[in-house]
Amino acid sequence: MDFHSPAHGMGTSAVVLYPQQTDGQIGMAGGIDLDENGEPRVPVLYLLHGLSDDCTGWTRRTSIERYASAKGICVVMPEVRRSFYADEVLGEKYWTYVSEELPALINQTFRISTAREDTFVAGLSMGGFGAMKLALNQPERFAAAGSFSGALAVAERDYTEFGHAMPARIWGQGLTPEDGSVYESYFEGVEQGAFPAIDDLNALAQKAEPGSLPRLWIGCGTEDFLLEETRAFVSTLEEAGHAHEVTYTPGAHEWAVWDEYVRRFLDWI
Repeated sequence: MDFHSPAHGMGTSAVVLYPQQTDGQIGMAGGIDLDENGEPRVPVLYLLHGLSDDCTGWTRRTSIERYASAKGICVVMPEVRRSFYADEVLGEKYWTYVSEELPALINQTFRISTAREDTFVAGLSMGGFGAMKLALNQPERFAAAGSFSGALAVAERDYTEFGHAMPARIWGQGLTPEDGSVYESYFEGVEQGAFPAIDDLNALAQKAEPGSLPRLWIGCGTEDFLLEETRAFVSTLEEAGHAHEVTYTPGAHEWAVWDEYVRRFLDWI
């Protein structure tokens, strides 16, 4: 679907899979559950893309449409570019978009349940970070959240020698390396300060009261370069007393792993 985003001040896109009540489509079992009044009860999963993908990645590279149809769940896949789901220092307000504007639009446009117990979020890599960010900052909205090979330690990274302007554009980080910022003219007037609290997942998990968060599903491949970040975040959850499900499977940072994880996540919720 294409629509105007006030948060961006321009048009944007999202891919939405809505379950269909039909017996006429070969090989596509499933349907829509009804509530106690006989009305459709359609849960919703916000499924977030990674750094190098877009809103079409999940439908092009996994069987999410088939998995969602079998569960009778609506899946919303927004476009956020390379934003880390943040209100960028120099850019667009993607956090405002995914946390406020998009849910309101989806609730207005589609016949879905707005109950917490029917609302879920998950994502891969950068999207895994986005899913945990939403779950930790807005726990009252979600019944469960999933991170698949998530980039879960962005607040702990040293961005002074990151190699390109992305951290500066998003968070104002990495502006003053020892050898002088190569982006000095472009980022004139932007100061490097403390990392935004809403993006510090480990600190958020440490501060949250046990039992206050959605159920968390964390998965990562054992050959994935983000494995240590995942393990560190899981340790934080354990120390803070937060319930979570952890899965480590053979595999690298790749779609074969994420296709399996999204299927498992849908079974788990």
